[in-house]
Amino acid sequence: MAKQFKPETLCVQAGWTPKKGEPRVLPIYQSTTFKYDTSEQMARLFDLEDSGYFYTRLQNPTNDAVAAKIAALEGGVAAILTSSGQAANFYAIFNICQAGDHFVCSSTIYGGTFNLFGVTLKKLGIDVTFVNPDASEEEISAAFRPNTKALFGETISNPTLEVLDIEKFARIAHSHGVPLIVDNTFPTPINCRPFEWGADIVVHSTTKYMDGHATSVGGAIVDSGNFDWDAHADKFPGLCTPDESYHGLTYTKAFGKMAYITKATAQLMRDLGSIQSPQNAFLLNLGLETLHLRMPQHCKNAQTVAEYLAQNAKVAWVNYCGLPGDKYYEQAQKYMPNGSCGVVTFGLKGGREESIKFMDSLKLAAIVTHVADARTCVLHPASHTHRQLTDEQLMEAGVRPDLIRFSVGIENAEDIIADIEQALNA
Repeated sequence: MAKQFKPETLCVQAGWTPKKGEPRVLPIYQSTTFKYDTSEQMARLFDLEDSGYFYTRLQNPTNDAVAAKIAALEGGVAAILTSSGQAANFYAIFNICQAGDHFVCSSTIYGGTFNLFGVTLKKLGIDVTFVNPDASEEEISAAFRPNTKALFGETISNPTLEVLDIEKFARIAHSHGVPLIVDNTFPTPINCRPFEWGADIVVHSTTKYMDGHATSVGGAIVDSGNFDWDAHADKFPGLCTPDESYHGLTYTKAFGKMAYITKATAQLMRDLGSIQSPQNAFLLNLGLETLHLRMPQHCKNAQTVAEYLAQNAKVAWVNYCGLPGDKYYEQAQKYMPNGSCGVVTFGLKGGREESIKFMDSLKLAAIVTHVADARTCVLHPASHTHRQLTDEQLMEAGVRPDLIRFSVGIENAEDIIADIEQALNA
């Protein structure tokens, strides 16, 4: 289906194709388990010799249909849904890294991911080096070691809104024989398809724009099928050597382009179990059906809000890659010519205290620990998500003490601006 249809059609139609007399709308397979007629049929499933369903922790038809839709939208060969975006990031790395391994990562990533990679993975013996994504290829390459297994970055970083040079990152990763993993949560495949620029694996927090209505926490991992694991077999023994827990099956030989996602399902889901519930996958699918309508509206509104803030005397600075003159404007035009996302960051003259007063005065926009849904919402990272950090540490993390993260919804732009205006005047 991915070959024939454009993204708008895939949003609505991909993943679920009912046969005669089947439900038109993707059903919720609310069952933990699935029946077979003979012991042999079940045995073949457990040996990965047949594909099918036997236990929802591994696979479920509702989840698989939604994963297939996301894979089609990204132009990948396969995808897996996880219980959260954090789980997707963990699985994406842990699927190819083990104790004693190392990976390189952009320093401007979501704080939760930064902590997962920099603190928790270290406890599992997996080391990471954070690099400035705007550094030269030589500087970033210098962070690689013989045991480096991946390079990771975010298309648009949360909350600093830096735009990743995907082609540069892909070149660096491939020159070291490792895959580039890109978190594409903010632009979604509607506005950016990292595989077209050389990325190998894409992750999403589906909690954000894909769900779009703040109903369901979830994540996804998509494999492009383009990375040749066998060409670097010594680096990726988990994919390229026999897995004793499946009678010595080798994923790349048994599954070809499906090796990475099959291993994530058969090994990581089996043992760690961060599944998305079928109910949440069903709600995510409803969100995906309008993703192509919502993203242009988010971007249009955010552009209007960013332009308003940029000329307001009370505003000290604005970050939005849609503004000509923004540091990442040119890069955004290259990778996301149709728009980036609905998130704008800015600071007020008067700093941290002024920012808090402004936020407390908003009426339409809600203060929530969320971003990227239909409703306009706002967060002050220094007071909320990053409140344990000193001002010095905040600057190191790229989060200015006065930074306001403003996630522009799909309401009427004039109403959103009127709310900002009354709060600034308050």
